[in-house]
Amino acid sequence: MATLNESVQELMSFDGVLGAALVDSNSGMTLAQAGTVFDLEIAAAGNTEVVRSKLKTMKALGLKDDIEDILITLGKQYHIIRPVSSKAGLFFYVVLDRARSNLALARRKTLDVEAALAM
Repeated sequence: MATLNESVQELMSFDGVLGAALVDSNSGMTLAQAGTVFDLEIAAAGNTEVVRSKLKTMKALGLKDDIEDILITLGKQYHIIRPVSSKAGLFFYVVLDRARSNLALARRKTLDVEAALAM
């Protein structure tokens, strides 16, 4: 089982990762972060709104399901938002360089890190 900081550092260990954070979606605050791609605290707060909006929409539609991950594709980057299934209200946020990363492997690595998180 990994600590919060160890989990974020593990996400930083594969090719193309520019930044990673573990975020509390109740407050929008980062609990752990690594990387210098941009201000991850601002990104975490903004992506908290993305998660909240999706959950609100799912509820309005009567969907009885969970978010596995949310992928945002930019011209030069991928952004992965992955809620922590064992701890409601937390999510991993990972920023990847599109030219240097493998999206499928990054999603798998994020899943593995989530599973190993000690809470």
